[in-house]
Amino acid sequence: MSYTLTGRLHSRLTALLPVLLAALALSGTLHRWWPVELVALMAAVGVALDLQVWHRLLPYQPAWTMVPLGAVELALLMAIVVGFGLQVPLGPALALYGAGWGVAVVLALAGFPLLRLTYAEDGGELGRLGPVAAIAIGLALLGSAATYYARKPPVVHLAAGVHRGPLVITRREVLQGEPGAVVRGGIVVRHDNVEIRDVTVVGGSNGITVDGVHGTVLDGVSISGAKLDGIHVRTAGIVIRNCTIDMLGNPLGQGIDISFNMGMGMSMVDGCTIVGGMQGITTHSSMTEIVHNRVSRTSAQAISVAEMSMGTAMDNQIQDAVGVGLSCDDQSMCMFEHNTVVDTRDASGGGDRSARGFGLLASFGSEADVWDNELSANPVPIGTVTNSLIRRTRTTGW
Repeated sequence: MSYTLTGRLHSRLTALLPVLLAALALSGTLHRWWPVELVALMAAVGVALDLQVWHRLLPYQPAWTMVPLGAVELALLMAIVVGFGLQVPLGPALALYGAGWGVAVVLALAGFPLLRLTYAEDGGELGRLGPVAAIAIGLALLGSAATYYARKPPVVHLAAGVHRGPLVITRREVLQGEPGAVVRGGIVVRHDNVEIRDVTVVGGSNGITVDGVHGTVLDGVSISGAKLDGIHVRTAGIVIRNCTIDMLGNPLGQGIDISFNMGMGMSMVDGCTIVGGMQGITTHSSMTEIVHNRVSRTSAQAISVAEMSMGTAMDNQIQDAVGVGLSCDDQSMCMFEHNTVVDTRDASGGGDRSARGFGLLASFGSEADVWDNELSANPVPIGTVTNSLIRRTRTTGW
């Protein structure tokens, strides 16, 4: 088909309108803005390529080129997402893009020609529908931006010095720690849409407790001396970024424990450094992405996806764990990709055969998809216990 420049823009923006409406509904359900942000980026990337590249490069565009062009646009989109550090979960983002691409293909091949019989002869132009769709997209994005700005929580600055805890947050806010701000005795989050940045927490039953709320973000927090868990999450949606947790001297605690939030959408742990504790990062009945973390010197499992969880662990570095490095346990479904597990140690002296120093272990009816992990200097590089399954692909060191 020979598209005019106007026809390219009409077709693209009209096809994007139902995707934007779906993204608005998804954002309202998840209480997250990334679906709308992603669709706005899709529109910006697509329109820029139409104006600067596709119209000049492809005066005639065969139908089969939709696949490579879609792949190029996806690559550029994800490069922007990663390059600017946008907090967009990979799996749902790819699903949303795939749905949008599918809608565009169906409309271009069947929908638009039926809607406008001269669609091909007009070079993809849709008459009045094209400008109306563009205006509708613009108004929807402006309305979303205005809503986002209106809903931005107030910023509370925590001054340098030691503040007696437990500090209980009962309203929507951003708690911004100034350099040297320390809370002694823990922080408890009891309201939706709370963000805590750059705060040091010392002591407490848990360093930070998040229970029964939506939209919590912990960014740059540092925790030490917790009696139970560094970060304790129950029935709550959460994003944890760039944290530091010291659990040395606490052989029974967890660095991060995210549990029983399967119905709260996808949680994320990204870029944290955790030392010590029984488990570094553990999930139970949860959907969680665990990426770019460094976990060491744990006494049971470094990273554990357990108790009917669905979890992804990618690009993590695990060293000097006792028992198990990566664990998929108790009827969970796991995806382990591009992780490095080094120097796990055997702790099976008490008869626990599942603690023989596994680099990666699936146990008790679990399924793990394994891709391109580096497992080295582990007594048992990889294994299964009790009716579990590992699909092995390109994993080295076993």
